[in-house]
Order: sequence, then structure tokens, then C-alpha cells
Amino acid sequence: MLENKLLRIIDANLNRAREGLRVCEDIARFSLENKSVTKSLKATRHSATDLILKSKKISLAGLLSGRDISSDKTKFIDFRPGEETGISDIFMANIERVKESLRVLEECFKPVDEKISRGYRKLRFDAYDIEKSVVKKAGLISCNR
Repeated sequence: MLENKLLRIIDANLNRAREGLRVCEDIARFSLENKSVTKSLKATRHSATDLILKSKKISLAGLLSGRDISSDKTKFIDFRPGEETGISDIFMANIERVKESLRVLEECFKPVDEKISRGYRKLRFDAYDIEKSVVKKAGLISCNR
């Protein structure tokens, strides 16, 4: 049985990655109106979940059962947006969050399942490519980053 603390890290980072991808996906869809980027972000979001579903040692139900929101002392620590925060800043903050979370998932799966770890590494590099594409195509550059 996997250590509960490792499961909590995986659960938090899977949620963080999927949430960040969804924010970026909606910006690509509604603000940038870029169908190909929207599709790439959606595919990456679904792939992040699909990798867990392929695991023989971890399930979504198992992650949910180990979730302990009430004892999470830092759950309400938020960033404070500046006056200049706009769509570009929101996209860039969330794509960074996605890349960081995918890296944590990659590392946490190394002792659990090397194939799934490599899958998260691929998704992380996909996120790098998506970020570059958005910055290049949309001229999306943050003033604050």
C-alpha cells in the first residue's frame, strides 16, 4: 500500500494540473479564440486523468478517499493579483502551475510506476510546447512575469 502522504501529493497535483489546464483552455477558447490550442489543452487535461486510470496501484477513488481538506493548513493561501493582472497574466500563471504540477506527478510516480511517470513527463513537455505556441501565435506575454 502506498503511503497516504504520497497519495495526497498526487491528488493535489493532479487537481492543480487539471484546474490550471481548464483555465488555460477557456482562455484559449473564449479570449484567444484559438481552436487548435484549445484542443491541445483539452487533450492534455484528459491525458492527465487517463494516466491515473491506467495505474494498477492508484485509483481516482483511492485518491479521493485519502483527501483531507480539513487538515490542510495552507488551502486558502492565494496569490494577490496586482492592478495590472489581465488575461495574459492569468494564462501565464496557470500554465506555470500546470508545468510545476506535472513535474511533481512525474517525480511522485517514479517509485510507483515508471511508465506513468514518463507519461507525466511527456505531458509536461507538451505543456511547454503549448505555452510557446500561445506566446508566439497570440503575442501573449505577461508584463508581470
